[in-house]
Amino acid sequence: MTTCGEFLVKQLEAWGVDTVFGIPGVHTVELYRGLPASGIRHVTPRHEQGAGFMADGYARVSGKPGVCFIITGPGMTNILTAMGQAYADSIPMLVISSVNERERLGLGKGYLHELPNQRAMTAGVTAFSHTLMSVEELPAVLSRAFTVFEGERPRPVHIELPLDIITADASHMALAPRPTVRRPAPNRTLIREAAGLLKQAERPLLLLGGGCVAAEAEARALAAVLDAPTALTINAKGLLPPAHPLLLGSNQSLRPVRDLALEADVVLAIGTELGETDYDVVFDGDFRLPGRLIRIDIDGQQLQRNFTPHLAIQGDARLAMRMLLAEFDPRQASANSPGAQRTAAVQKRLGEDFSGWAHYRQLFDCILDTLPDARFVGDSTQTVYSGNHLVELDGARRWFNASTGYGTLGYGLPAAIGAKLAEPQRPVISLMGDGGVQFTIAELASAVEARVGIIVLLWNNSGYGEIKRYMQRRDITPIAVDIYTPDLLAIARGFGCAAERARDHAHLAELLRQAPTDRPLLIEIMEEAPFHP
Repeated sequence: MTTCGEFLVKQLEAWGVDTVFGIPGVHTVELYRGLPASGIRHVTPRHEQGAGFMADGYARVSGKPGVCFIITGPGMTNILTAMGQAYADSIPMLVISSVNERERLGLGKGYLHELPNQRAMTAGVTAFSHTLMSVEELPAVLSRAFTVFEGERPRPVHIELPLDIITADASHMALAPRPTVRRPAPNRTLIREAAGLLKQAERPLLLLGGGCVAAEAEARALAAVLDAPTALTINAKGLLPPAHPLLLGSNQSLRPVRDLALEADVVLAIGTELGETDYDVVFDGDFRLPGRLIRIDIDGQQLQRNFTPHLAIQGDARLAMRMLLAEFDPRQASANSPGAQRTAAVQKRLGEDFSGWAHYRQLFDCILDTLPDARFVGDSTQTVYSGNHLVELDGARRWFNASTGYGTLGYGLPAAIGAKLAEPQRPVISLMGDGGVQFTIAELASAVEARVGIIVLLWNNSGYGEIKRYMQRRDITPIAVDIYTPDLLAIARGFGCAAERARDHAHLAELLRQAPTDRPLLIEIMEEAPFHP
């Protein structure tokens, strides 16, 4: 007999799933029955939140959904934070959980792991949640999930299997073909109207978000033909390469870029929420777009949030860019163009604003001189905050973190593990703080077990330094921020990692060059000199 749990594994493998993150429990062991005979790799985190963050990092790098096997009850409550982060950043994640038998659902009799309603609990962090009530439903529900991942704004999907369904006979079931899904193309008439506005623009501005990461070539071509200074959200970093004559970086919250936005007569925003943590991280409400705003987004509702557009176009970012490009004659970016001159003036002012951040620039220069193709996966920590403004990379999906949007702590370590599993050949650096790393430090054991050679760059300021500064700026007596900081090097070594404290930039470069490939290396950087003046 083939059980439903075994059939599920076969169906996932047939649709290209090669990695699953999860912790086996008495309610999910039947999901694991079919794994040894499959080609799917199983990675065991030390907490279900870690499973979700790993799946998130894996999905961002691979472009495929991150898949998790999660137990009823506590497993689901544990993974909700990771699902919230993925939901906020539009990351495809498939969470498959168990739930009590159909005849026991919602009775409140105290069955093992029982919750009143798991689906209701996940409602705010999923595109949809479904309880499988028969084996025959499974292919259609999985097809619906993959349609979300590939045909619309991707977000987590939760499918729960009652215990009596997981073990039910699925021998009569045939593997279903993977759904063929195409993202919606925008309306051609609206694209031509947008092109007309952009052709008339004297001071265009281009804003690109994480919805554009699959359209790197198109983004570069579009910036050039529009001759438009281009600002990128954190999740869109790399769409334009470093030193591109039209690149403004991710500095929309800073005055020089805001002034440029005020002067723009036509603004084209594609695949971006125009959300607070990318455009107003100083929280003063002063990012404004008085010019004509054209918005393109796959999510029709998002088109009307935050900033009301003059022209709203629903559709896939990449298709929209290609259609727009067809309305223009090809053009190469030039350092002497009007758009490039406007960009250069802004960059000069930004350089003055960043004059006090020389120590962070030196840090990232040291890293990229040593590992020029590194991927950075970050938490909410000072190196991430500064790097969001300072670091530019050649290629999308090389810089992502939890400092924007949902903004959870503890993300950087497990997400880096998932990213490394998705592309093992590229160096992966997890940017963590001493406070944030303690949220998920147990995942170092997961990385050692999975032989994942990530580099954890730990910025240690002995507490929640950024929150302390925020309290002080608001005349609040700092409390609960000067936390006890354990010996993180000893802890890392206890997990089986390599661990060293970098003395200076030369020593840091040496440690990076010698990083092991089969286990994590934790490099501790103390905030004081020589890394901070």
